[in-house]
Amino acid sequence: MKEFFKVTTIEAVLALRNVFGRSGTERVGIEQALGRVLAADLLAPGDIPGFDRATVDGYAVRAASTYGASEGAPAYLAVVGAVEMGRTPIQAVGPGQAARIATGGMLPQGTDSVAMVEHTGVIDDATIEVYRSLAPGQHVVARDEDAAKGQTLLSAGIRLRPQELGLLAACGATDVNVFVRPRVGIISTGDEVVPVGAVPLPGQVRDVNTHTLAALVGQCGGQAVLYGIVPDRYEALLAVCRQALAQNDMVLVSGGSSVGTRDLTVEVLAALEQSRILVHGVSISPGKPTILAQCGAKPFWGLPGHVTSAMVVFMVLVRPFLAHLAGWINDAPVRVPARLTRNVASAQGRVDFVRVRLTRQTGEIWAEPILGASGLIRTMVASDGLIAIDLNSEGLEQGAPVDVVLF
Repeated sequence: MKEFFKVTTIEAVLALRNVFGRSGTERVGIEQALGRVLAADLLAPGDIPGFDRATVDGYAVRAASTYGASEGAPAYLAVVGAVEMGRTPIQAVGPGQAARIATGGMLPQGTDSVAMVEHTGVIDDATIEVYRSLAPGQHVVARDEDAAKGQTLLSAGIRLRPQELGLLAACGATDVNVFVRPRVGIISTGDEVVPVGAVPLPGQVRDVNTHTLAALVGQCGGQAVLYGIVPDRYEALLAVCRQALAQNDMVLVSGGSSVGTRDLTVEVLAALEQSRILVHGVSISPGKPTILAQCGAKPFWGLPGHVTSAMVVFMVLVRPFLAHLAGWINDAPVRVPARLTRNVASAQGRVDFVRVRLTRQTGEIWAEPILGASGLIRTMVASDGLIAIDLNSEGLEQGAPVDVVLF
């Protein structure tokens, strides 16, 4: 007997993330670590850069030797040597003395600042004049300014960007402990769905969902595993779902989640081992007939068949679950404040996600609604993001402030 769904709020669905554990961990070289999620805190093994270094070309000096210096009354200093790049200076520099130094050079003992070459003049080979007073630490990076030994530099759960890889390199880390990228099985269902390379007959559509969902999975740091198109046959769908669950950390089935005589997802879930439906219907539009089940320790999603619905549900619901599996804690999407260009109606009792395009007018950012049926992929192409209309609202008026969640 077909089970009719009772909708669950978005917040209640997201709270179910903790039902599922995180993926395992592995060590990878930093050259393969871009976009991976750090699995353990990174502590500084020592001070970075490890020595006081110049940030400008000029002369390493003791700041007190320049106090009161000006263009009209410069400080005269004796040049006692030069700092060689990549070497520890041997000669100390005392009061009233200076040593030539290049950007990145190590400050000699006795110095605490660097006079820029532009603020000095050469009197002779052994004497310079300094035209500006310096403060201790001026034009210098301290030995522990980037990091102090034992300091937590990176916290577990962040996704590694180029700048984090640079910090790893600065710490001498040739490899790093990261979470394993979750494998996500993707299944498209429907007798009307044909492969991308086929020419659809009347009543048929190409398999768009497999490719949009696979790209979204990859964008979130997962590994998409494609199982192709499964016809509306109970035995065929059950067999593919069992295979996908055995081989992946999460399964997405697009199509077959709404109430109808040919929708088999619920029946298949009832036959899968250690399976229970957690959600059948979400107070969201588009995407109300979404299913979330727990199969053993793995999340199983039944997504709508229309491409826009499937993509919106992925962005709002599936993405946070995938980020949780991947150990990713800083997964909040980028939001841009804007104003609405026109009135948008909504129905109470659900959160409406409206596609919008961003434009700039009179110095402000405006969100222009891109309206269209949930089966039209070009409405997503024409959009820059989504705005949410609260479930207690009947709509938004022109000029209303909105937060745009960028794609």
